[in-house]
Amino acid sequence: MHTTVTASRLLPLALRRHRLPRLWLALTLGSLLTGVGLVYWWERQLPARIERAATSGNLEDCLRFGEQLAALSWLPGGSPQEQGRCRRDRASQLWQQRQWQAALGLQRQLVNSRAARAGDRQRLELWQETLRNQALARFQAGDLAAALAALQPLGAAHNAEGTALGDELKEIWNRNRVQLARAESLSGQARWWEALDALNRLDHPWWQQRSTAVRATVQRGIASLAGKEKEYDSHGSLPHTVAADKLDALVQKKIGTGMDEWKAFESACRDLGGRVVEAGPESACQR
Repeated sequence: MHTTVTASRLLPLALRRHRLPRLWLALTLGSLLTGVGLVYWWERQLPARIERAATSGNLEDCLRFGEQLAALSWLPGGSPQEQGRCRRDRASQLWQQRQWQAALGLQRQLVNSRAARAGDRQRLELWQETLRNQALARFQAGDLAAALAALQPLGAAHNAEGTALGDELKEIWNRNRVQLARAESLSGQARWWEALDALNRLDHPWWQQRSTAVRATVQRGIASLAGKEKEYDSHGSLPHTVAADKLDALVQKKIGTGMDEWKAFESACRDLGGRVVEAGPESACQR
């Protein structure tokens, strides 16, 4: 009797425990289906919301809803066209506001998306070309900083390899700066032909304009040498010049000690009893 009573009490408890996993499964599946249903419902609302936001000019909401729609694109019926419209309109707005980098970034996203049209890539290329032309125009006008700023949204101001357009512009700028400084220094030493050579190496219009004064000085200096050119003898040498072989040997010896080439030439010339003169495109050591 005792065994029978115990079994009869345990049977309902066992049945309840057997039904418990099914209950949890039903609740879990119900919650999941409800969540999917809500997501599906929201995904169906998004195109209309995007349309209203785009029509009203609220492009921030338009983009936000577009991102949400893209995230739900695994659901049936999802379309990227609404998001494409938002990006297209917002990129155009940013470009008109001169927010170049943001505009280009959004336009690139559009070009790389399924919503891209042929005209989207053409517009991206046009914008990029516009910024490059702005940079070059500012560079030609002598504003290197503004040129590099125009290239920044393109990512072309600098790269690790030094091959970006901005790196090339900086190289041209620095080369011209160095050549003008060299021309000014040589002019101050009355080394007219060498100064003229440095001036002729300037290939940037802004630096060429800045060289006007020193170029005039150099040209006057060269003109003053015209009479000395007549002193050349029939062999094309100045009279009373120091023997070239002795001069060259002494110059090379001084260069070997670490002396600058020009200073070595001047020092060797003095040591051999001469003085440096310019006549024509060359300098000579004359007694």
